[in-house]
Amino acid sequence: MQVHSVKSTDGLSLHVREWGEPTAPPILFVHGWSQNHLCWHRQYESALAREFRLVAFDLRGHGMSDAPQEPEHYTQAHLWADDVAAMITALNLDDPILVGWSYGGLVICDYLRVYGDEALAGVNLAGAAVTLTPSAFGTLIGSVFVDIATGGAADDLPTNITAIRRLVHDLTAEPMPPEDHELALCWSMPVSAPIRGALTAREVDSDAALAAMSKSVLVSHGEEDRIVLPAMAEHALATCPTATPAWYTNTGHAPFLEAPERFNRELAAFAKRCQAGGT
Repeated sequence: MQVHSVKSTDGLSLHVREWGEPTAPPILFVHGWSQNHLCWHRQYESALAREFRLVAFDLRGHGMSDAPQEPEHYTQAHLWADDVAAMITALNLDDPILVGWSYGGLVICDYLRVYGDEALAGVNLAGAAVTLTPSAFGTLIGSVFVDIATGGAADDLPTNITAIRRLVHDLTAEPMPPEDHELALCWSMPVSAPIRGALTAREVDSDAALAAMSKSVLVSHGEEDRIVLPAMAEHALATCPTATPAWYTNTGHAPFLEAPERFNRELAAFAKRCQAGGT
């Protein structure tokens, strides 16, 4: 495992870790709201690290990355796009696969709107959001997340803790093993309430970017997802001409945690196909 620090265009330092062979085909993992790189441990501790260069970074405001409290660091789409572009450039990620979970899907869509998909081999949306508009709440984004986001952004620590406990409880269709549950609680708590609130204060409409995709998109989504509803995946599939589905039965918001063997197998096959120039 190697540790890096990458500067984005506004000077923020982003914490990055990577596993695997440095010359292998790259996969860049983008986590979700109030998470960090640890959520991908079922991937970087797997056989994927023997075939690929696995890179995961903490989003601005999360984990070990810089976390200024002012909302303007989180409400401007071009900053999220620049963060992904900085990873690709600074780490020399040639034709990477981008894997985005939950809010990570919005970050990837920010990148696509600004930079297009020319530098990518493909995109894997894993329980990912691609739209954040008022009309999406309750239709594409579950009402359970509305409650969690409100509590997570409240100026009251007990309320924050209650919200994050509910978030971790609702990540999966079936209860996680105790050790995994404790780890998820730990990686979800460090983000401050103002930053959590700023992330959900912006609007994101990615339809044009998805419709313009030329590279392949794999949409991996749990049929029991109560946070980012299956309707979000259906929306992405209907909007993006290069998207194909991978539905997970008896699975909630985190297919890469709930069914890691299948997820890793499908990700490896998708990456090999895309990085070989296939569709």
